[in-house]
Amino acid sequence: MNVNVSRDDFCNKLLKLQQDRQEEEESACFPGRCCFVVWSGKGGIMSTDQEPTFTVKLLQLLLLSTYWGMQIWVTFISSFVMDNHLNRHTYGFIQSRLVPFYLHLGSACAFFNLTIYAIYHPSDLLDDREAFQIFIFFVSVTVAAINAQWFGQMTSEIMADMHLIEQACGLGQDIGLSSNREAYAKLCETDTKYCLLSNRLWLYRLLSSLCNLCCITCNFYSLCYVAENLITL
Repeated sequence: MNVNVSRDDFCNKLLKLQQDRQEEEESACFPGRCCFVVWSGKGGIMSTDQEPTFTVKLLQLLLLSTYWGMQIWVTFISSFVMDNHLNRHTYGFIQSRLVPFYLHLGSACAFFNLTIYAIYHPSDLLDDREAFQIFIFFVSVTVAAINAQWFGQMTSEIMADMHLIEQACGLGQDIGLSSNREAYAKLCETDTKYCLLSNRLWLYRLLSSLCNLCCITCNFYSLCYVAENLITL
């Protein structure tokens, strides 16, 4: 009888020990294991303090460099080349197809940059520099999305309406946006609709350019941040 009781006690203690150990493993984050933190109570972004893998680092760098390359090419190179070699309507047609694609692809790159960085930088472990970097990524995503969904789209639509009026007046085949300004200024004076469209185009182009410059600045800062954290070349 004593042997049975001792055996039962031993089994109960062993079972309790295993349960306690299991509870400790579930409530603690051991080294080398992901520690997840939910940002919001309703399915927010999951974060981990685990060191990012080489693939993740490479993906982040590719997204940053791809977005930066597109910004430099579209803003400072292709626009000037096309302006000096294409007529007004051909230039406008290419821009109306190229710019929306550039803006949407750029906003996607900015979004994935923010997501990857946020996953590997839990909110409760952020220092001031990391918090500011997340703010930079957030600004870039927000501004790029607004530009893609509103300012860039409105610019393309207004430009298309203006081209129809210009074609009816025999304009639009001159090379460069700055050529034959007198004819377009006269059209603005005689056609109220064209004048209104021209003013709206100037406004939306200005807003779109400001958004684009903001994204370029944010991306440049992000590249500087990555460069500062490189161990070696």
